[in-house]
Formats: sequence, structure tokens, C-alpha cells
Amino acid sequence: MRVMMIGNLGGQLSVASKIAFDRGAKVTHFDQIEQALSALRAGRGADLIMADYNLDLSSLTSALDAERIAVPVVACGVEADATGAANAIRAGAREFIPLPPDPDMIAAVLEAVADDERPMIVSDPAMQRVIQLADQIAGSEASVLITGESGVGKEVMARYVHKQSRRASKPFISVNCAAIPENLLESELFGHEKGAFTGAVTRRIGKFEEADGGTLLLDEISEMDARLQAKLLRAIQEREIDRVGGSKPIKVNIRILATSNRNLADAVKEGIFREDLLYRLNVVNLRIPPLRERKLDAVELANYFVEKYAAANGLPGKQLSDEARECVQAHDWPGNVRELENAMHRAVLLSVGDVIGAEAIRSPDGLEPVAASSHPMPTGNPVVDAATQSASALNTSLVGRTVADVEQDLILDTLSHCLGNRTHAANILGISIRTLRNKLKAYSEAGVDVPQPGEVREAI
Repeated sequence: MRVMMIGNLGGQLSVASKIAFDRGAKVTHFDQIEQALSALRAGRGADLIMADYNLDLSSLTSALDAERIAVPVVACGVEADATGAANAIRAGAREFIPLPPDPDMIAAVLEAVADDERPMIVSDPAMQRVIQLADQIAGSEASVLITGESGVGKEVMARYVHKQSRRASKPFISVNCAAIPENLLESELFGHEKGAFTGAVTRRIGKFEEADGGTLLLDEISEMDARLQAKLLRAIQEREIDRVGGSKPIKVNIRILATSNRNLADAVKEGIFREDLLYRLNVVNLRIPPLRERKLDAVELANYFVEKYAAANGLPGKQLSDEARECVQAHDWPGNVRELENAMHRAVLLSVGDVIGAEAIRSPDGLEPVAASSHPMPTGNPVVDAATQSASALNTSLVGRTVADVEQDLILDTLSHCLGNRTHAANILGISIRTLRNKLKAYSEAGVDVPQPGEVREAI
């Protein structure tokens, strides 16, 4: 995790830097926006920018957009008023953090941006076989395709392979191909020359050059545009790239890892993914089983998340009861590790005392404990299976309520449990802070009481 700080704020940003550093982030500091932009153009990348809200944040975010540099900006301020914070958000900041900094809030922001501090927790034989294969091929230079359902931990596996490789001391650079718009992704990967397009005021180093000597992870590669796939194929084959607007190729020494939650062979048949690129990426395939196929891992991960979120929320240590462990092992977790993590975070907040009972492990709406299996075992008869699933979906206390009503209650209750902390709530809900703020604004305008920081919503 790389954090770039911009500004001074009487030394308070230095305090924030130390908090981020203590949580494993690599921190760089610049006094002025132009200094930070120069570092980004030169390939000194960042996963997050934290900037003084008194700076011209509008020019910063505009420059990032114009030069096709994809990095989120968080504004910070000492004794800032609501108007200043709102102006920072309007200028393009994703979040506002008051200073002096709250360590838990800094930790939540870092966690929302990157998953690089997640350990590899493995107990189940199904996952141990994958780890054994990963250990065998980690020291090679082969490209690796990591597949599996959403939320199984594909990026965690990619970082594991890098750390076991001969390139472990070199950079590990990750690019989410699904999260970056097509018009930005080419510059993000390959960089650009001055004047390559409107807004390209100087040369910019891309992720391929930034990862030189190390590993480049192309996350969710299936979402990449077909035109870029052709350019990527050449880069992998020749180990050289062309910057956008460049006149000569640039040699790079990198290892390629890629992830996909889709079946790329099917994508090839559909004509949306190049077959030759699939062959280049899929030298070795690491398929990560869904959590329902590795029950022992579910319990170990649940224990880890309970410990993590108790500490993050300033609560005394908690542990799962025998009934809660049985519940974790029985549930099939269709959202995989990501769903389990959110469920354990909720359980930590909802439980009373130092033991978490099964009743605290609740569904995302917070209304019902999780079922032993949210997906009934198939019978093999498609008609029977469809009828069973339909009946199961209707047999719930949510029938008769609108989606908007359920969503509003979930958002407000989660915000209340987080004592009004928007960042914590957005992280638990699995939505962006901007989406959360927009929904809260709509609720307030409709006359709904929205918890403010430090407040708890009264039950109705």
C-alpha cells in the first residue's frame, strides 16, 4: 500500500503518515501539488493521496483526470468546518478526514483502498493443494492465471505468489482492469508521452515500467477492451511496450499474473477475449475453490476477522461460541471470503460480551441470522431445483417490503453501529463512500434522521 501525503497542516499530516506507516503503508510526502504530480508522472505511483483540504484540490483532481492517472484522493483538515469538508468532496475528494487523525479512521481508509495486508490463511485440504501448486511454480517466470468466484481471495493469492518468487524484493504492482475506464487504462498500463492527447502536459510512466524487475498483476483481466488486449499480447510476447504517443518501444522485465472471475474459455467462444492472449496468460492456472468447498478455512478466517474487527473498533477481544463456529461452517457463503468478512464485522458490532453467539451472525440486511445453507443442495432435476429456490426466496420476513425500504434500514442501522463513521459504514456495506454520501443526502432531504459522527440512531 503506497500513500502520498500533500501539504503540511502544522505537522498533523506527519502524524497521519506515522499512523499509515505503522499499518504497513509506504508513505511519501510533498509540500505542493505539482511536486506530487511530477512524482506520479515519473512512475512513483500511489494507491492513495491524502491532501490538505486548503490546497487547490480541484486542480489536483482535474490534473489526475486530464493526465489519465487513476488514484483516489482523500482530503484532510484541522478544525475544518462542514462547508470546507463539503467543498473538498465537490472538488473530487473521495472522503474527508478531520485532523488530528483518528487511527481507526485512517486504518479504515487504507483498508478500503487496498487488500495487501491480508494474510494467507489455509487449513482446508482443498486450499492446501492450491498452495502446494503455487509454491511449485512461484520461483519460475511463467505467467499465472488465477481464477475463482468473486471474493475468494484471488489478489491475496497473487501477492502470495509474488512473495514466494525470485522477484519478491522488487515491486508488486496491481491494476484493476474492471475499475479503470477504458480511456484511462491504456495510459495507466503503458504510460504516455507529452502531447499524446489533450491534457498530457508531460511524459507519464505507466504500470509496466513501474513494475520493472517485479510483478504486474492484471486484476479482472476479462474486463479489458479488445483493442487493449492486442497491445497487451504484444507486451507479454516481446517484453516491450509502446507508450501512448511514443515513437520507440521500451524493454521491460516483468512477470505477469492475471485474475478472472469469469470462464475465459467461454469468453473466447463469445468473441470478447482473445484466444492467443488466454494461451499466453494461462501457462499455469491456480483455481481458488469457493468457500463452500473449504469449510475448515471458513472457521479459521472467521476467527481472524473477529480478532481484526474487535481491535479496529476499539472493543475487547471476542471469540466465537461453539454454535457460532458451527453456523460459519454450515453456511455456504455465496459471497465467499468477502461476505464472511462483512458478516464477522457485523457480528463483532452486534454481539454483547466477549463471546459471539450464532444469533449475532446475521444476513446482510441485519434482520435474520444466516441460514445453514442459503443455496439448497441441487437434486439434479432443473424443474425441482428452480421451484425449491423460488420457494426459499419467498419464505422470508422481507416479503411485502420494498428494496428501497430494506436498503435504507440496512444503511442507517450500519451507520448507527459505526457511530456515524461514514468510512467504516461504507466498508461494511461494500459500497463506495461517495455512494453512501449520496444516499444519506437523499434520506436527509426526505426528512429521515441520519446519524451524525458519534451518534446512534434511535430504534423506531
